[in-house]
Amino acid sequence: MALAVRKTDERISEEAYFELEKQTDTRHELIDGYVYAMVGGSIQHGTLVSTIARKIGNHLEGKPCQVFSEGTKVRTPTPHKRADYVYPDVVVDCSVEKAEDNMLTTPVLIFEVLSVSTRRYDETTKFQVYASIPTLQEYVLVDQNSAKIEIQRRHTNWAIEKYFLGDSITFDSIQLTLTVEEIYDRVVNEEVTEWFAQKAREAAEAEENHALTDNE
Repeated sequence: MALAVRKTDERISEEAYFELEKQTDTRHELIDGYVYAMVGGSIQHGTLVSTIARKIGNHLEGKPCQVFSEGTKVRTPTPHKRADYVYPDVVVDCSVEKAEDNMLTTPVLIFEVLSVSTRRYDETTKFQVYASIPTLQEYVLVDQNSAKIEIQRRHTNWAIEKYFLGDSITFDSIQLTLTVEEIYDRVVNEEVTEWFAQKAREAAEAEENHALTDNE
């Protein structure tokens, strides 16, 4: 996610939160009454968000589920407490007709792109928010500074599964399988760069060996 900056140490009402959203172009999240401003995001963050949304969007074409990214707000259920309002990096909802006031309420799959500054917020605060949504089946954390993806699934009691370059991930909620390599396409960091450089070296060696075999 983009950098989350807590704006005040005092809780505010939902009415005050919506008024704040109207007054500025900056997106804000409201969690347990506290406001967090969503400030900026790196090129790598944007690349991952657009790639994930595109891959999922292509897969969902002609299906009832829809994918949204960054600017779409999710509201949590409110049986016994105030609602929380958040902006996932990528979210899939299969019951968009149940959205209220232009806010999704029934997501099945959520992605957050991690940075050093947002890791703790995404792994703890936002996870607790998302886990409270009955329809959510999978929560995915994508590290922009390395090549590591963590997925937590409701049916495994949110146990953490880790995936790296060379692995494939199946998102059961939408029946889609992607490789980690596909997700990190066009991302530039040390681990990803080295991975693709090694693949290029191996391909060149294989081609050279094939040529030598043909000449024998």
